[in-house]
Amino acid sequence: MAVRNTITIKVLAKKLGLSVGSVSKALNDSPEISIETREKVKKLAKQHHYTPNHFASNLRNNTSKTIAVVVPEISDSFFSLAINGIEKAAQERAYHIIISITNELLSKEKIIINELHNGMVDGILISISRETLEGSHLKEINEFGMPIVFFDRDLEAMDTAKVVTNDFESAYNAVKHLVDQACNKICFLSVSESLSISKKRIEGFKKGLIELSKYNMPNHIVKCSTETAENDLIITNLLQDSSNRPDGIVVSGEHLTISIYNVCKQLGIKIPEQLKVICFSNLAYATCLSPSLSTITQPAFEIGYKATHLLCDSLDGKLTELKERVICPSKLEIRASSTCIKH
Repeated sequence: MAVRNTITIKVLAKKLGLSVGSVSKALNDSPEISIETREKVKKLAKQHHYTPNHFASNLRNNTSKTIAVVVPEISDSFFSLAINGIEKAAQERAYHIIISITNELLSKEKIIINELHNGMVDGILISISRETLEGSHLKEINEFGMPIVFFDRDLEAMDTAKVVTNDFESAYNAVKHLVDQACNKICFLSVSESLSISKKRIEGFKKGLIELSKYNMPNHIVKCSTETAENDLIITNLLQDSSNRPDGIVVSGEHLTISIYNVCKQLGIKIPEQLKVICFSNLAYATCLSPSLSTITQPAFEIGYKATHLLCDSLDGKLTELKERVICPSKLEIRASSTCIKH
């Protein structure tokens, strides 16, 4: 296999008998350099497969043209889609991205943020970990001039731009749908009680119960974890008591979906005849499950895309203040798991 020769701007300059600055200006079509010289420089650069070192060039201008993307995980389909949106927007704005994963750990998030505060990046897009409560590590670097845009999971106390979805209304609409399907005992499976998105979903769920449902379960908020085995046990305990079993469930995290389906199969509970299920999820295979899963589908790609453009607008001097709050509505996708069976 042929290997391309690597060549630097210094080598080009030496071969052409020009200064490095003149070669750089020629490659960037500066009017300070004659058309003849520009063509000569570009021809030699093409012959030697020269690729400009954008990082070095930007650092000389005190910018990196690089954005950090900090996410709690990438196994969740939401974050995979959001990163696709971020990447597309970054390319459109001629920015590079680097991705860091906190694994839902505040300690790791702090380490990542500290490492980023060294001129490596121009700004940060972040969806915080479940353990992040007050966010002093983020407030500190923001106060020192590092632009930050939150997407999906945000810190309510920080006065910066945020791109989120309508979690409150989405949870409320999920309850309304289940009530319309004759559900009397509806519960909410929560993945966190501290995250802003979880709080809003719980608030919307509770309002839906108060305004729309005639009956309430004694413990209608069920806290789950990140561990599959633990969630299997929690859901089994919830569903095996036939006298007090819910007939409708709103699920706040898509990683709980398989646990619900598996436990229902083990206990002989039929979905949707005995239990109706709606999940906050962007699962690509939601329609392939049996029965197909009703979802509150978040506009993940759009959220990532808009958050990136907001940050780039700030970095490119198009915004005087980075404080805009953008809401991208989710969509309730009704499928077989939450609908009444027609006879």
